[in-house]
Amino acid sequence: MKLSFLQEGMDWSCARCAEKLVARKVELRYLGNVFQVELPACPTCSAVLIVEELAMGRMLEVEQLLEDK
Repeated sequence: MKLSFLQEGMDWSCARCAEKLVARKVELRYLGNVFQVELPACPTCSAVLIVEELAMGRMLEVEQLLEDK
């Protein structure tokens, strides 16, 4: 998964730490499944940003597939 929202010049910062977010692998869990994905995260507190287009797009598709199993 490409981090186009980071590459297009959007300058995201952590609301808690004010640190600039960096791309890193994070672990997402849903219905007993674990996914390793690269997302923008705070290097200090590890808060992860999931933008609306990702949550309502690809993540929603995966969620629906898993629930249909």
